[in-house]
Amino acid sequence: LLGESQEVIEELRPKLTARFGPEEEILLPIPFIWTNYYQKEMGEHIVRSFFSFENLIDREELVEIKRESNELESKFEEEGKRKVNIDPGYLTLGQFFLATTKDQRHRIYVGKGIFMETTLYFYDGAFHHFPWTYPDYQSDVYKAFLLRARTKLAFQQRKGYPYSQKKESPTKRAGLSEDSQK
Repeated sequence: LLGESQEVIEELRPKLTARFGPEEEILLPIPFIWTNYYQKEMGEHIVRSFFSFENLIDREELVEIKRESNELESKFEEEGKRKVNIDPGYLTLGQFFLATTKDQRHRIYVGKGIFMETTLYFYDGAFHHFPWTYPDYQSDVYKAFLLRARTKLAFQQRKGYPYSQKKESPTKRAGLSEDSQK
């Protein structure tokens, strides 16, 4: 999420959790310093925030989710200017995708006016960017967020339940170290 202020991000959060379920990983709003592209529309104190959600979706749903996000953006407009920009993404263990309405040579049309871009790929324990990756998505702070979200996704795919429901081993619950059991 990109917003004109932290307040608009906080106003949007309940709408997102109502649609997608509990938040799993959060990047609280940080200053958006990588480009001035959105300043005319949102002002000079833009913030970026990320949320991942416990409920997994099929990647095919991203087309409708992007269309919904466009409608939600319009509800946050004032005098024809957006107060928020919502670009939903999709994380797999190997890639991070962004959905957009803007066509470019590296984007694939997936239907209903929506294009998909592979923004980052995971290799050798880290996320890596492409020449076309937006400068902010090349940042260590974004990649660290996605790495945390990826760790929780891997847990959920392996165990069948969200990381937030992670069960402690009986040994840890009893306050014993693993070594004391040997």
